[in-house]
Amino acid sequence: MYYNDNTILFLDGQFLKAKDAKMDLFGQTLHFGYGVFEGIRSYKTVNGTKIFKVTEHYERLRHSASLMGIPLHYSVKELTQITYQVLEKSKQSEAYIRPLVFCSPNMTLTSPKEVSLMITAWEWDRYLGDNNLRVCISSYERPNPKSVKIEAKVCGHYVNSILASTEARQRGYDEGVLLDMNGNIAECPGSNIFVERDGVLYTPAVGSILPGITRQTVIDICKELDITVKERAIKPEEFIEADSAFICGTAAEVLGIESVEGTQMKKPSDHSASL
Repeated sequence: MYYNDNTILFLDGQFLKAKDAKMDLFGQTLHFGYGVFEGIRSYKTVNGTKIFKVTEHYERLRHSASLMGIPLHYSVKELTQITYQVLEKSKQSEAYIRPLVFCSPNMTLTSPKEVSLMITAWEWDRYLGDNNLRVCISSYERPNPKSVKIEAKVCGHYVNSILASTEARQRGYDEGVLLDMNGNIAECPGSNIFVERDGVLYTPAVGSILPGITRQTVIDICKELDITVKERAIKPEEFIEADSAFICGTAAEVLGIESVEGTQMKKPSDHSASL
């Protein structure tokens, strides 16, 4: 699914066939989830293959590494060049790109001194499909921002996401919505949330969410279209009683919400078409 015999990836200065790439089984990332990553998309355009917000994604990767004390010595420019080479060598255009910074063998609970960089890509449709979503309020909360670097895209943080997504599917929903420690709407396991009421968009403020790059792109587009966006705390009842809502993220792109806990949105719509 993620690679074939012809897939080329980048690993520590070399372009290798994915099937030949190796990692150490004693790596700190494998044992403790201590690593950082990004999820990026590329698209085929009239001007060739273009990577969506590539600078912003790699700036965030470097920022995540810095916050976690993980040494990453590649510049944004170098990371961008390598990624275009990976796409070219694997003959991919419409792709999902995964840069991963993973740590060397280290069984102590201390920051690593050496890391590896892997960049690969594969064809991947929208993560949650094309239909508006039936979501539920998860019993799992987003991690307390005083316990982790919540704004960093860290491998281990996504155990929380897996638990919430799995629970939602077991309950018969498409996806879960996590609350923050104060009981406010935070985000979905892999995407941000926007709620619309009376023509105004609301989205949870930074603090307990991963500030998504697609989220910021939506905010920027709304400014250009004179659509008011307010970043503030959103109670679950406000979410359920909203006129409409949608999620956004690089993997999911932009996707409308059909219902919350079985309650239909008043004006369900395909926000992916309008935005």
